[in-house]
This record gives sequence, C-alpha cells and structure tokens, in this order.
Amino acid sequence: MIHSREHLAFNRRAADSGYDLTRLEEKVRQRLDLTRSRPPVASLAATMALEHFTAILAHELLAEPRHLAGADPATAELWRWHAAEEIEHKGVAYDTWLHATRHWTRGKRWKVKAKVMLFVTRNFVVDRTAGALDLLRQDGITGLRAWAGVLWYAWVRPGMFRKIFAAWAAFFAPGFHPWNEDDRHLIADYASSDAEPARKVRNAA
Repeated sequence: MIHSREHLAFNRRAADSGYDLTRLEEKVRQRLDLTRSRPPVASLAATMALEHFTAILAHELLAEPRHLAGADPATAELWRWHAAEEIEHKGVAYDTWLHATRHWTRGKRWKVKAKVMLFVTRNFVVDRTAGALDLLRQDGITGLRAWAGVLWYAWVRPGMFRKIFAAWAAFFAPGFHPWNEDDRHLIADYASSDAEPARKVRNAA
C-alpha cells in the first residue's frame, strides 16, 4: 500500500510540474497486460527478473551519491526511501520462484529464468530510454542532444547501467540468490539519515 501510494504521489507531482506521463504510463500498462496474459509461472519469472533489476539499481543508487546529485531534495529522499524498500524485499520473488519450480530440473529452471531475464532486460532498457527521451522532449531537448545526454548519463557518468552490469550478470551464475550480495548496511545507513520522504514530497508539492 505505501509503495503504491508513493508511486502515485511521485507521478502526481511530476504531472503537477507540467510533465505529460501518458506515454510512459501506457507503456507500463501494456507490459503489465502482457505479463498477466502469460501462465502464472511465467508471470512469476518476470516479476523475479524485475525485482533483481530494481534491487541492483537500488543498491547503486544508495551506494553512489552522484546519481542524485543536484536533484530536488524531497524527490531525492523519496528515491532513497524507494531504493531501501526495494533492497529490503529483494529475495521474496526469487524464493517464491524457487518454491514454485522445486520439481523442475536445475537446467530447465536456469534456461527459463535466463530467457526471461534477457527479455525483461531488453524491454527495461528500451522503455527507460524511450521514457527519458520523451521527458526531455517535453523540456525542448530533442535529436542528437537528447540521445547523447541519455546515453552519457546512463552508461558513462554517473553511468548507472554500466555500474550495475556485474550485478546483473550475477543472475546467470550457478547458485545465484539475491542475498548472496548482503547489502543490508545500505538500508541501515539510509535509516540512520532520519529521512521522511513521503511527508517531504507532499509538503513540497
């Protein structure tokens, strides 16, 4: 409930700031509809892959302050809270997947999860890039300048996508589990900052 509420609050604030999120929200709806049209185990596999993606992005966001350097303070705090929350439950979908496929062979389980992760990765990178370009277009930044800015920011400096590559690739290794990387210290560090993202965002809106 809190997670969904803060997503809505963030989107509402973006809309109130003049951004049209229609295209981004429609793409999310299409992806969700596609996932829900699949058998339950396939939907679970997609959720598991996405949870790994969000967890490694969250890790990098909290570990490297440059990703939020210059951001609006209230919005930055909301992203930090979101990142801590993503790390906190990062093993739930994977454990559910292991239980649901407990009768599968290791080879079948790996093959399915690898194919799903590659599919999810393609869609994630394509959708996030298209979303960033759409928001830049609304700021009057288009063409080569927009593409160069997105690619530089995502892959070079601060380079979020580049920095999560090793953690992303670990998903394919034998014996992988999200908690092989114990990053609970990042949650503790965030908690010690005494941040109150929901209140700050609503007050700043």
